[in-house]
Formats: sequence, C-alpha cells, structure tokens
Amino acid sequence: MAKFGKWIGGGLGWAVGGPIGAIFGFVVGSIFDGSAEQMQQSGSPGFTAGRTTGYSGRTTTGGYVMSLLVLVAAVMKADGKVLKSELDYVKRFMVQNFGEASATESVKMLRDILKQTIPVNEVCRQIQQNMNYSARLQLLHFLYGIAQADGQVDVAEKQMIAQISRYMGINDSDYQSIEAMFVPNTDADYKILEIERSASNDELKKAYRRMAMKYHPDKVSHLGDDFQRAANEKFQKVNQAYENIKKERKIA
Repeated sequence: MAKFGKWIGGGLGWAVGGPIGAIFGFVVGSIFDGSAEQMQQSGSPGFTAGRTTGYSGRTTTGGYVMSLLVLVAAVMKADGKVLKSELDYVKRFMVQNFGEASATESVKMLRDILKQTIPVNEVCRQIQQNMNYSARLQLLHFLYGIAQADGQVDVAEKQMIAQISRYMGINDSDYQSIEAMFVPNTDADYKILEIERSASNDELKKAYRRMAMKYHPDKVSHLGDDFQRAANEKFQKVNQAYENIKKERKIA
C-alpha cells in the first residue's frame, strides 16, 4: 500500500465520523483491504452520517486527505458533469504534490466519491468544527489549484469554492487573498496581501509580515512533510506579490 493508503488506513481522528466518514465508508473498504476494519477496531463511532466524533485534537494526515478528496469531488461535480480530463488534471496535481503511487490511489477513491451525493454544507461544518484555520486555508488553496489545472477556473467551480469557503468559516479577505493567487486580477498582488492599492509603504510592509506569518508552511507542519511542501507554494506567492509591489513602487 502506498502513502495514500497508509494515510487513510490509520490516524483518521475526527474524520471517521460525521458526513465525511459516511462518504468514505464504502470507498475505503472497497479499495484498501482491512482499512475499514482497522477504523472500527480503533474505537471510532463508525461512519455515521450527521454527527461528528467530538474529537478536539489536531487534524491527522488521514483526516486531511479525506476532507480534501470530498471537497475536490464537490468542486468537480459543480458544473453537473465530470470529465476524464478533469480526473487527469487531479492526478497530475496529486503526482506533483504527493508522487505517482499516491496519485493513483487518490484518483481511485475520487472516482467512487464522485458517485455519491455530497452534503457540502454538512461536510464543511464538520471541517470547520474540527480543523484549525491554517489547515482550512490550505484546503482552499488546494481546491483553487486543482480547479485551475486546465488553465482557468470555471464559473461554477469558482462559485462552489466560494460556497465551501463560507461554510468552512474562512473570512472574506482571506478568501480573496487565495482567489487572487489563481484568478487574474489587476490588483491581484494587493489582494494577496489583503491591502488596498492606496496603502502606504509602511502598511505594505506590515501586511507582508502578517501574511507571511499566516501562510507560513510551518502552520500545517502537523499534517506531514508532503502537505508542508505543498503549502510552501502559497507562501511563495505572498513573497512574489510583495516583490511585485515593491518593484512597482520602486522600493529598495
């Protein structure tokens, strides 16, 4: 079993219950022999729709992967059709971030998840109640990255990601910051740093320090090295936005 299988096979935490666990009940059992049995033997309440486990610790890598795949499926289904090309985009994204074997496993799971009805509101509520803010921001970044894999973010996909963002409790300025990293906008660099074009140079520097701290990869270090490396892309975009504005303003 490759890394994705190991992630899902153990350490699921709060994601084993509630709507996310219900969605994965059949998927995990059908793909990874013994994984579902492991979950039941671990003392979890099982795949019960409509309730969470009451887990209050940090999100495990397995729980994070489950959340990501369910939300990816919701975004892919947003326009009423799922294309093979979209699955190929997701696989390429996963290969880039997590390697070939993990990508193959994730796409297998995703195909089964796509066949199910996804209660987006309930899934996001479970995530909001159990996942810290930095990890939720990284989920949003992943969703936009996958949606843009074909070179543009479809209107229906953008609307679904915006809805997911609201349901997960992401504030509007943070949503716009991440959106600006993927959707062309004349003020994208300013939106990434969550400031207006009229901001002073001192305000610019303070905003950069604030955003660099908010998006620092160490914020998701508890999810493992793979996710920490992926989070570095978001951090780099903050740095690039800052450099672009400094160049525009001729700041040394």
